[in-house]
Amino acid sequence: MSCGKPLKVLMIHGYRQNATTSREKSGAFRKLTKRHLEPVFVSAPLVVPPRADGSTPTDADERGWWFSSADQSFAASQKSELCAGFEESLVVLREVAEREGPFDGVLGFSQGAALVGLLCALQQRQELEWSFRFAILVAGFRSGSAPHQKLYEERIELPTLHVYGDNDQVIPREMSEDLVQLYSNATVLRHAGGHHIPASGKEKPVYLQFLESMRPAAS
Repeated sequence: MSCGKPLKVLMIHGYRQNATTSREKSGAFRKLTKRHLEPVFVSAPLVVPPRADGSTPTDADERGWWFSSADQSFAASQKSELCAGFEESLVVLREVAEREGPFDGVLGFSQGAALVGLLCALQQRQELEWSFRFAILVAGFRSGSAPHQKLYEERIELPTLHVYGDNDQVIPREMSEDLVQLYSNATVLRHAGGHHIPASGKEKPVYLQFLESMRPAAS
């Protein structure tokens, strides 16, 4: 059982999501962890252009943290010389941290989890202007953008929880497992589902045990 106030966690959404859709899609997870975690949602600054096939709803506000192509698109598996908009995203996160922090941890989903991985490396290199004590990466992967590769040169010491699904058709399990290898203090939650934040009774004990272990020691 949780004792004390919930841990404040910055929630970093996936590609083509925003703060509102991220909150909606994480409803079951928020309910599962509500006594342990206080989520703060933020929207990425980059507006994703509508899909070429016309399937994007006219009222959609789809966002991204960086683009891997010159046509303002992103693909997790793409090897690219570009990470267009990444610095702009770092500025937005710093401003949120200054305005609504400090944060105990960060949680990222999909492209957001890839971003969290980069934030962990920047923090370890003392190149981040704000800080956090742990990270949760759901459907994470290594960025294929060339400017990011230097951030994968050393193992990350920060405590992390890596969550990924056996049937994820967007970010294959192998991509998430490849990311895990960079972390020396990693907990892994592997589930049977797909591309989402799992929140069933099977996952609950892992989430709560990890979050409780991240509480500051009583003075």
